[in-house]
Amino acid sequence: MSKQKVAVIGASGVVGRALMERFRDEDVEAVALSRRPPADLEGIEFHSLDLLNRDACKQCASSLLAGTTHLVYAALYEKPGLIAGWRDQDQMQTNLTMLRNLLDPLKRSSNLSHVTLLQGTKAYGAHVEPMKIPGIESEPRHPHENFYWLQEDALTDYGKETGWTHTIWRPQVIFGHALHAPMNMLAAVGTYAALQKEAGLPFTYPGGPSAISEAIDADLLAAAIHFSFDQQAFRNQTFNITNGDAFRWQDSWSALADVFDMEIGEPKRQFLSESFYEREEDWRQIVKKHNLKPYALREVVGDSYYYADAMFNAYGTSKPPPALLSTIKLRQAGFHECIDTTAMFRKWFAKLGQLKVLPVFRH
Repeated sequence: MSKQKVAVIGASGVVGRALMERFRDEDVEAVALSRRPPADLEGIEFHSLDLLNRDACKQCASSLLAGTTHLVYAALYEKPGLIAGWRDQDQMQTNLTMLRNLLDPLKRSSNLSHVTLLQGTKAYGAHVEPMKIPGIESEPRHPHENFYWLQEDALTDYGKETGWTHTIWRPQVIFGHALHAPMNMLAAVGTYAALQKEAGLPFTYPGGPSAISEAIDADLLAAAIHFSFDQQAFRNQTFNITNGDAFRWQDSWSALADVFDMEIGEPKRQFLSESFYEREEDWRQIVKKHNLKPYALREVVGDSYYYADAMFNAYGTSKPPPALLSTIKLRQAGFHECIDTTAMFRKWFAKLGQLKVLPVFRH
């Protein structure tokens, strides 16, 4: 394999962070770029870049990104409140502009050969209507407006002009760690559990009937992205990726209660986004008691309580349709790693305890 220099854009997010940790541990030359460097990731140098600043992107292309062979675009713009923005034209155009601002000045690069882009299950219209099961990469695009299509078309055009190849990933719900993240279920569930436990309350499922879904461990996604570099089967292709099993939040609740060493209460519908953001003082007491890093609750959770309300179907009274992806194409391309989703939960909540982001629930 030829010498690689990887640039990770959006490196402080859930996926970008997992990638940078992997590259650090495997001694891969990698440049980490994000608008806001993380406060709790050691051994990695981060550089600040505002993707809406075209001049800053030009300067970055000629300096930090010089010699880059592989670029992973993991940046994302979401509007406050999260869900409504998914159909918002301004949000779509902002995400397209960010990608163009970065790639336009790189068209003259003689080193860059491959770009990795992230999409997700919304590519199958799961947020618009019941999706066809399973979601298969070769199916025609679902006919709804989405910045995924804008970015994908732009990337295809760049490839025709420059010769760059690309890989597009469609992960299921991603589980990993990042501060300020808009869609971080580990932060939402972990802080909910900590606040309930500190108040002497049971670990009560707060939603409605939950859908059958799948997960993807951020570390597993990072491994797949790294594996795909310089693999012919991944060039100019799109891949779904999941842990390899399926789950429902309600059916996982007892396993999560065991992780948190808590009793399960009777299900009680509540909207975390409407009540738990007001628990900053309670969270400060937990931080002090457990000697956690002094992050505010909003820093840990970001907009993820809104995401949790959607994932738990807190607004619904009937079971949502399933959202399931085929991963046959990925396995046929040579990537076979998998992880049990319950084991993934245990791994991440243990790690978040070690990082002093959440309390250590079991001693």
